[in-house]
Amino acid sequence: MRVILHSDLNNFYASVECLLRPELNGKPVAVCGRVEDRHGIVLAKNMIAKKAGVKTGMVIFEAKKLCPDIVCVEARHNMYLKYSRAVKRIYLEYTNNVEPFGIDEAWLDVTSSPKFGGDGVKIAEDIRKRVKEEVGLTVSIGVSFNKVFAKLGSDLKKPDAVSVIDENNYKDVVWNLPVSDLLYVGRATSEVFKKLTIKTIGDLANFNSNIIDFKLGKRGRMLQAYAKGEDNDPVRVYEIQDEIKSVGNSLTYYRDIKNDDDVFALLTLLAESVCTRMRADGFMFARTVCLTVTTNDLQSVMRMTKVNPTFVSSEVANAAFELFKKYFSWNKGLVRGLGISLSDFTNVEQLDLLSFGQKHEAQNKLEETVENIRSRFGRGIINKGIVFVDKHMLDINLHGEIGALSREKTNAKPLVINPY
Repeated sequence: MRVILHSDLNNFYASVECLLRPELNGKPVAVCGRVEDRHGIVLAKNMIAKKAGVKTGMVIFEAKKLCPDIVCVEARHNMYLKYSRAVKRIYLEYTNNVEPFGIDEAWLDVTSSPKFGGDGVKIAEDIRKRVKEEVGLTVSIGVSFNKVFAKLGSDLKKPDAVSVIDENNYKDVVWNLPVSDLLYVGRATSEVFKKLTIKTIGDLANFNSNIIDFKLGKRGRMLQAYAKGEDNDPVRVYEIQDEIKSVGNSLTYYRDIKNDDDVFALLTLLAESVCTRMRADGFMFARTVCLTVTTNDLQSVMRMTKVNPTFVSSEVANAAFELFKKYFSWNKGLVRGLGISLSDFTNVEQLDLLSFGQKHEAQNKLEETVENIRSRFGRGIINKGIVFVDKHMLDINLHGEIGALSREKTNAKPLVINPY
């Protein structure tokens, strides 16, 4: 019988900020993308803010309406990665089978752990105490016989708790939970289950499998197996590269986005930011582009596409824009936010560079030149002409600084370049 843990750092971003800034303790706190912008998004919140009704993904000014005393701080991803790695070092003292699930969650297979003889509860309690004492954060840990139920267990009690879901109690504990709590059941799948009158995980486990197969195919069969506790997916051996599976950036605009021109201009800015980050993280080429569109009613849609390996921002922007035109209709409403992420990375040794030709070489040199100019004189000193369709685009903070301030510091006239 396998012994699987799922460890979830409680309110991670907000907890790190409160740890680093003791003056925030006892106050409602929200970690946001850009605190100067009232249309910025809440990325995380602490328990006090949560109890006041603040939710992840909420616009800052909406959060302040619900919680006037809320303290908004800007996200510091490098610090979060530092603390995440400190916690993972503790995990690795128990097993090499540590599989990150985002920056703040991980599965551990402790079946063969020499510590405590593989006793999942004792190991979980030991990890919980050590994370609190050595790192200063709290975790909630689920203990079970598979990954899906272990994750459900970590959600049962928060914060700072250990919950057990085993073969004897899973029907009593898991089957009464809403089906939307099951891993990989998103909004669209929940709507399908709702039409089938499937309300709980138990309903799904006991539903007619032929109907599930007809409605959802392979995905439906997988979810029904999860509901029954039939998950044999292994916990992978830990590698630090697992922490960075994608590089992305997103923005919420100061107004609703109403047309294709604005979308393409904003995607151009995002693509530049993401390609710069990709190279800074040591990745040479990406083979998958993912687009996220958030409508003005805060509903999000994500779509992705495979591309020829690329490092060129214009190619990324074009791929994202093609996804937008293919999958989004203006009849569905207006757009509040956009996001681009790159994944499926590869390096230069794995590619035939001759296939890229002189065009890619020239584009690479151009992008490097642009980055060098921006690093010396500020990001606002040089921009593609398309972003001048709206002056607010020049001041969007996607790189940790504001374009207008950068131009003011240099006292230089900004350059305009055509899309390449």
